[in-house]
Formats: sequence, structure tokens, C-alpha cells
Amino acid sequence: MADVEVQRFVAASDGFTRRLRSVAGGQWAAQTPCADWDVRALVNHVAQANLNYVRLLAGATAAEFLHWRDADALGDDPMGAFGASVRDCADAYAAPGALDQVVDHPSGTLSGRQALGVRIADTLIHTWDLARGVGADETLDPDLVTWLDANIGEVYAGMAETPVAPNTTHRFYAAPAGDLPAGASTQDRLLHLFGRQLQWPA
Repeated sequence: MADVEVQRFVAASDGFTRRLRSVAGGQWAAQTPCADWDVRALVNHVAQANLNYVRLLAGATAAEFLHWRDADALGDDPMGAFGASVRDCADAYAAPGALDQVVDHPSGTLSGRQALGVRIADTLIHTWDLARGVGADETLDPDLVTWLDANIGEVYAGMAETPVAPNTTHRFYAAPAGDLPAGASTQDRLLHLFGRQLQWPA
């Protein structure tokens, strides 16, 4: 897995996995900053998205992507299923030619490289959601935060749904939440851009 994009995906997934290991039995039903998802639903979303991005490389359509979006990917072994989804996604995008392949994403036609960039960003932001939901360390990987801050426009370029375009429908990305305090960190600025309430729960 020499491609730097795949390495970033693995790093983002490792950060998510570290928080996942801290989930206690009673916390699977705990609420997260994603209003519609408890902890299990959030973890399922990230795992199923990994599998969906593999399906895109295999020729899945945007409609098929959306069909699978909320299907259960965790079964009786959430930790094992999540780890398998990461490996499957990393292996698929590390394959020769995968990053240059064109895929039919729900937000537009993307290269494999751009699709994986979206996958990295999604995993990174949801790592904070999981950490906040279970009381784990909320500090995100600083290298990934710096990368996303510097490249967010490129990551979401041309997409119909994006956290950086004022005319997005917010179908997949929440609107920025309130005013951002002066002197906010890069991580906090990114979280705000993705619609996170930094003071959640109030």
C-alpha cells in the first residue's frame, strides 16, 4: 500500500478504531453528535461506507450505493466487521489503477483518488463524533487535520454535496453550526465546517 492516499485512509481508520475499542457494552446505544445515529449506527455508517466505496470500484451505481447506505454491516461482531471493512477498502484502492478509475458516487462522477479523499475526510470527522459520544480522546490526528484543512476544496471539487459549497442541499453534510469562537483551532474550524456543535451536548 505505497500510495499516500491509501496510507491516509489507513491512518484515519486507525484513529477511528482506537475510539471504537473504548466503547463499553452499554455505550452502543449512546447518542452521538449525529442526531439520527447512536454509537452503533455511527460505527455501522462508517463500516458500510467502506464497503460501499469498494462496491463503487467494482462498478456499483450511485443508486446502489444509496441502497446499501443504511444496511447492517456489523452483525454480531462490530469490531471485527469494522476492521474487515477497513482492510477491504484499503486493499481495493491500493490495487493497480484503482485511484485513476472513474466511479459513480451519489454526489457526482469522481476518480478513485477523489473518492478515497472523501472517504478519509468522512472517517476523520466521524472519529470526533464517536469520541464525543463515548467520552474518548477527541484530538484528531494532526497530520490528517492539516491535510484536510489544506485540501478540502480539492477533495470535494465538483461534487453536488459538499461541506464547502454555499449552495449544497445539506443532504449528507450538516450546515455550519452557529458562530465559531475567535482563535478556534484548525480541528475546531473543520468540525464547524462539517456542522458539528462543538459544545454538544449543551
